[in-house]
Amino acid sequence: FRLQEGKSASTPIDTENPLLKDPDGENVDVHTYRSMIGSSMYLTSSRPDIMFAVCAYACFQVTPKASHLHAVKRIFRYLKGKPNLGLWYPKDLPFDSVAYSDSDYAGVSLDRKSITGGCQFLRCRLIS
Repeated sequence: FRLQEGKSASTPIDTENPLLKDPDGENVDVHTYRSMIGSSMYLTSSRPDIMFAVCAYACFQVTPKASHLHAVKRIFRYLKGKPNLGLWYPKDLPFDSVAYSDSDYAGVSLDRKSITGGCQFLRCRLIS
């Protein structure tokens, strides 16, 4: 994605400027944007610190604008500055993963929407 040069970012998402639809923004190549999102999604298994930002930017895959592309590039700049963060999975230890989920179908009495939730543990530690 031609991001070898440039400075790193301290956070994966800009906390000062919220990301909006930007209907008047300049269109960018959809294939490039989706490739960047896909690469970021792959990294979320070992880098849960970028999960929120990647999912937030994935919502704009249909018609990405220049502002969205700039925001996705921030994730890569963040990863460049923090290469040693993440979950490491040693091959000599067992991969004990446990997941729990809960759902309440039509549980909200006002609009009858369903509520779901869940959590995952890796070696007795909550990871999501």
